[in-house]
Amino acid sequence: MTILVVGGAGYIGSVTVEQLIAAGKTVVVLDNLSRGHRRAVVPEAQFVHGDMADKNLVMQILREYDCSAVMHFSALSLVGESMEKPLDYYNNNVKNSMTLVESMLECDVQQIIFSSSAAVYGEPESVPILETHPTRPTNPYGRTKLIFEQFLEDCDCAYGLKYVSLRYFNASGATDRLGEDHHPETHLIPLVLQVAAGQQPCIKVFGDDYPTADGSCIRDYIHVRDLADAHLLALDRLERTKQSSTYNLGNGNGFSVLEVIRIAEQVTGKKISTTISSRRPGDPAVLVASAKRISEELGWKPGFPALPEIIENAWKWLLAHPRGYK
Repeated sequence: MTILVVGGAGYIGSVTVEQLIAAGKTVVVLDNLSRGHRRAVVPEAQFVHGDMADKNLVMQILREYDCSAVMHFSALSLVGESMEKPLDYYNNNVKNSMTLVESMLECDVQQIIFSSSAAVYGEPESVPILETHPTRPTNPYGRTKLIFEQFLEDCDCAYGLKYVSLRYFNASGATDRLGEDHHPETHLIPLVLQVAAGQQPCIKVFGDDYPTADGSCIRDYIHVRDLADAHLLALDRLERTKQSSTYNLGNGNGFSVLEVIRIAEQVTGKKISTTISSRRPGDPAVLVASAKRISEELGWKPGFPALPEIIENAWKWLLAHPRGYK
């Protein structure tokens, strides 16, 4: 049986494909390359250039490759952009994702692992955040993720579609072959490292008046390989139990923006210039995960829990690939 990875040319998707191949799985990647990179798809995986909105193409792939499950990474994922272009986010993250599921159901493919987000929680009432925490997203990106989660739950009740939704906190780091290369880049750690590498003059800190110790936002950073490993465990759970689940994925430790910058200076040995800017709309002050459920039910635990090691992996990849995948 083959795993269809939609969005497998992106950052997290490509690393998951690499891990699937290493585990002996057969993988076909579907990606429109609007934000992914063809060179990020490891050669052992089959690649199809196309879009999940193309129902006929998706059904052709599912049947031709005899796919048993789908991993869905193909979302627009920039909070700020979602505030400016909500129509794009609802079209892709909800409408097109529903078309993907419709294609699966028509081909009798009954298992999907969904790349969700901590953005579904919004401003947390308590930290660390449990999966039972109220979901009140503060931006269109988080709302589209939550809507699709609810859609999957409805499809389970109506059609028997089984899913695992993985609510990511902040993915970071790199493998030897694969790393983070977004255009534009909005994630903190790669932006900080670009300043350390002399590619950018300074890093913007969006807000220094949050109710935190140093006034900057606090986030939970998780190594991209640990995220990928969780997808393999989720796939195994679906194959064994045929039960749907939702899990947080994070380290359970929070670091402020200014702390990340200080640690990056220690790792790189470079001075990183900063400038304070206004808050970004839709940014909660603190997002830190409880990953207790996935640890207890799937035996998952971070292999790279230390933020200096996560940053060091990302730094090594940037030095080896200063122009990303170009």
